[in-house]
Amino acid sequence: MTRPLDVIIIGAGPYGLAASAHLREAGANVRVLGSPMSFWIRQMPKGMFLRSPYDASHIADPSGMLALDAFERAQGRRLDRPIPLSDFIAYGRWFQERGAPDVDPRRVALVDLDAEGSGFIVTVEDGERIESCRIVVAAGISAFASRPATFDGISPELATHSSEHDDLSRFAGRRVAVIGGGQSAMESAALLHECGADVEVITRARSMHWVGRAPRGGLIGRLLFDRTDVGPAFISHLVAHPMLLRRLPPAIQRESTRRALAPGASLWLGPRLNDVKISFRTRVIAATRRDGQCELRLDDATARTFDHVILATGYRVDLRRYSFLSPTLLARVRCVSGLPVLGDGLESSVRGLHFLGAPAMHSFGPLLRFVAGTTFAARELARAVKEMRRGATDVADRGAEVRHAAHEAR
Repeated sequence: MTRPLDVIIIGAGPYGLAASAHLREAGANVRVLGSPMSFWIRQMPKGMFLRSPYDASHIADPSGMLALDAFERAQGRRLDRPIPLSDFIAYGRWFQERGAPDVDPRRVALVDLDAEGSGFIVTVEDGERIESCRIVVAAGISAFASRPATFDGISPELATHSSEHDDLSRFAGRRVAVIGGGQSAMESAALLHECGADVEVITRARSMHWVGRAPRGGLIGRLLFDRTDVGPAFISHLVAHPMLLRRLPPAIQRESTRRALAPGASLWLGPRLNDVKISFRTRVIAATRRDGQCELRLDDATARTFDHVILATGYRVDLRRYSFLSPTLLARVRCVSGLPVLGDGLESSVRGLHFLGAPAMHSFGPLLRFVAGTTFAARELARAVKEMRRGATDVADRGAEVRHAAHEAR
């Protein structure tokens, strides 16, 4: 192995790319491991639109020269609002070519502490071992897909998580149930209906919660919502300041997160759902295979049979589901309900190990679940790493001065 890198970033989605751009600007020797924008390409359906508004969808870079505005100028066209998934993927690749041009697409197989316990060894899929002083985990939410226990005995040919699909047109002409009441469920249902499926949404929600009714523009909009647009009116401003939020009483933090992440669907989806059956206040109590189909028994004492069930049931962060983290390393990471407890620079209880994105929500709030959180996360990470490197340099310089003085005294 060669000389250790300053930082290895695991993941090349928005958080990994933003971290790379900021750390490079800070002078760190960085390597990014992972396939650029892979989750967005492979695990989101064609035809999807971003729920986040334009102003909250920039991937952060230190100069601001790689914002969506610059991408629009480079493309010579104005992007649609809401932003189509295909355009955001193209933007992410454009950002990567400029902010992290030497991304290594290999998959990370294992991250472990080195023999001294002061650094890290990363093993990639082909067996190469790479040393690094720091690890930044920006591996996204793919590993955290939440599948209700009710469907444990149902095979993937009959029931899948919404993140397992990049094209829903394969369900044309089939009867499909979508379980869930949030953006993913409702947009999946709209796309399924538009491609010719007979679709029904089954949700525990009492009614539809539409996001986007209140104005976002003008003076009133700015008073009600922060630019990041995460959370309801006024709560949005609190969520937009993670360092403030984390200093508030835990009860306020939990309530802010609960309200910011409450299931809901963008208002612009409404017309596309007019002809979609939505069963509110309904819970699946059993799922069984019957004659090659999936039969769902519901809590209203009825049963339905479907060709396929899509579980738009969200994500539940649990670091143990990052299979590349060694058991030894995991055992040293302090967690609360599967989420790491982080300090300055989004650093965990293991010195030099940082977590960006959804795993940082326990310590810094729900902003870190969205692209808008890349600005805070990347800046805070770069600031902390820069200070730590400066401190290490100062210690080394003082050590050299002491050795020089001792030599002169002889």
